[in-house]
Amino acid sequence: MKHLIVIDDDRKLRGLLIDYLSQHAFRVTGIKDSQQLSQILATEPVDLFVVDLNLGHEDGLEIVRTLSTKSDAPIIIISGDRLDEADKVVGLELGASDYVTKPFGLREFLARVRAALRIKPQLNDRKDRRTYSFDGWALNLHKRRLTYNEVEEVKLTKGEFNLLAGFLKTPRQVLSREQLLAASRVHDEEIFDRSIDVLVLRLRRKLEVDPSNPKLILTERGVGYVFNADVDVEEHARRPTRLMATS
Repeated sequence: MKHLIVIDDDRKLRGLLIDYLSQHAFRVTGIKDSQQLSQILATEPVDLFVVDLNLGHEDGLEIVRTLSTKSDAPIIIISGDRLDEADKVVGLELGASDYVTKPFGLREFLARVRAALRIKPQLNDRKDRRTYSFDGWALNLHKRRLTYNEVEEVKLTKGEFNLLAGFLKTPRQVLSREQLLAASRVHDEEIFDRSIDVLVLRLRRKLEVDPSNPKLILTERGVGYVFNADVDVEEHARRPTRLMATS
């Protein structure tokens, strides 16, 4: 049975979601804020998180940011007043799989939960031990680190990291926005299509000498983008396990 966590300080809505999802073969734990979250993550597997953005004294986006670094489980954001596209783009870039605005129908929400649970990560980043190198840059998938000339480290959001990894796996190939949406794990809906352009713009600011005249990430008008560099791939062997002799 899949285990879902609902984080919402609205007791009525939290109870409604717990009751409804429990009727559809899910085990649901409801909490009002992040105080209990660490204990749950340390003791129980979680298959999906539902996070309300407005939790009184807490910002739900910070919870999303934390969860995206601690768990590979999908995250669905729900919000009743932060409805601007900018808020949705930020939430998705931080690692959310979906963004649902209130009010919403329970049947639709159930469908979104099931869809999020069906999505398989494009990149198994934690187990992938490759490093991609290009033009002095190196992206280590296992450590999730981007460095320049082996010294300077550049921080990436989860969306930026996944998008760059997608580019590096297919250099010098034109990739459509749909392909990039899948690579960056941004939910594929029309309203979020421009979020790829936002991610590309942010990557250019971090990678390009002159972001206004990009040389690495080129735009193919009406089609998508292409990563214009030669990419070297280094495989890192797993560290062998040392077996201790027993007497």
